[in-house]
Amino acid sequence: MSLSVVMGFGPAGAATARLLAERGHSVRVVTLSGRSPEPGIQHIALDATDTARLIDASRGAAAIYNCASPPYHRWASGWPPLAASLTETAEATGAVLVMLGNLYGYGPVDGPMTEKLPPAATGPKGRVRAAVWEQARTLHEQGRIRAVEVRASDFFGPGVTGGGHLAARVVPRLLRGKPVSTLGDPDTPHSWSYVPDVARALVEVAGEERAWGRAWHVPTEPALSTREMIDRFAAQSRTGPVAVRRLSPAVLGIASVFSPLIRELKEVRYQFDRPFVADSSAYEAAFTVRATPVEEQVRATVSWWRERLGTAR
Repeated sequence: MSLSVVMGFGPAGAATARLLAERGHSVRVVTLSGRSPEPGIQHIALDATDTARLIDASRGAAAIYNCASPPYHRWASGWPPLAASLTETAEATGAVLVMLGNLYGYGPVDGPMTEKLPPAATGPKGRVRAAVWEQARTLHEQGRIRAVEVRASDFFGPGVTGGGHLAARVVPRLLRGKPVSTLGDPDTPHSWSYVPDVARALVEVAGEERAWGRAWHVPTEPALSTREMIDRFAAQSRTGPVAVRRLSPAVLGIASVFSPLIRELKEVRYQFDRPFVADSSAYEAAFTVRATPVEEQVRATVSWWRERLGTAR
């Protein structure tokens, strides 16, 4: 039984830790606050930027999965020390460093995004995410660590309650038959990452030496617009069609005064104002994980929210 260390216990971290436990791994989860243990999973309260303690917690691990992230509005200052601690820990322990990344580093592009695109982010969050991977990749090429990055688009699925464009902003309102407000153009194509698929991809590449040293896109279903996804959720929830309203710049401007998250989203508005499509064909040509069919994604997400909210079927 191998030891896996999972950083963070948000939707992706929790899904990854539980998948590893289901597959017979001994799992150690590192978070700031810790949690009560659950079958196969030990929770440790630890500041991941405390490198000495993180090394101690990771000794004997075959892989370290980073699903942690600083607060969204503190990425520019928070990511460098976290990334440095992770790479130092991977070097000290010999564990494979499996990094959960996103698509911010590419910046605005024309056409589908592939892993061959150069980093061209125009804002600080995109630039820092690109720099984090470049640092790990350089150390990998120097033979100091073994590292791989898996890049996902916007999360949704069971367990996703905040941050995601299709999370708390959409399904709970649908289940109550209320209109939905969206960021950007609701009719532009967009790639969506289903959290169970993210976890399965992270676990797969950890055990595939030929995957290491580069980035891969999470297997993803063909892009659908926000409106198309909302229509699917509405059909599954059987609450009937709901109105889809685009948030106006004026409303976003007022909201940004009170919400750090809304303020920070200005940098990535392009992702919802123009096509934002991830090409995962390279991953699918090399490995076995495939995207869950969108109908199953929608069904499981609505079912999870119904149970969470206690709404009738």
